[in-house]
Amino acid sequence: MRKLKYYVACSVDGFIARKDGSFNDFIFEGEVVNDYIESFKLFDIVLMGRKTYEVGLSEGKTNPYPMMKSYVFSSSMKSSPDENVELVSENACELVRSLKNEAGKDIYLCGGANLATTLFSENLIDEIILKINPFVMGSGIPLFGEVIQPTALELTDSKVYESGVLLVSYQVKF
Repeated sequence: MRKLKYYVACSVDGFIARKDGSFNDFIFEGEVVNDYIESFKLFDIVLMGRKTYEVGLSEGKTNPYPMMKSYVFSSSMKSSPDENVELVSENACELVRSLKNEAGKDIYLCGGANLATTLFSENLIDEIILKINPFVMGSGIPLFGEVIQPTALELTDSKVYESGVLLVSYQVKF
């Protein structure tokens, strides 16, 4: 069975973006970026919430992960601007359960605090991988868009980069 991995950058205080969706304080250079790009080989499906997808779309990237099958979860988008990006407007958890049961590589949940909340609440996220950047944002969009149930995590890997970024991987223990 495939694993769903929530792999996301955050500040030390747990925010994945500013309230306006910007994330320009995160480190986008050096070894941390090289390792991130290398990690794409572990996945063949990527899941994104609409707001996460629109970040790339605003820069003209209609398919930010062309090496993977892309799903964008949105109740407001009416059509996909890219034939290789599939819109999902309902039954998100049902689709993810189905994808997890298919043969293939793991599934990358790259963002969307609300989507992460929905999937986590249904026990569908198997692993949380955080790129903790060395700054405090103070406020913004948190890792999860709503309150989630307390859940134990098991540290499975960690790496400290010269830039101060800490990469930590946790297995979710439901």
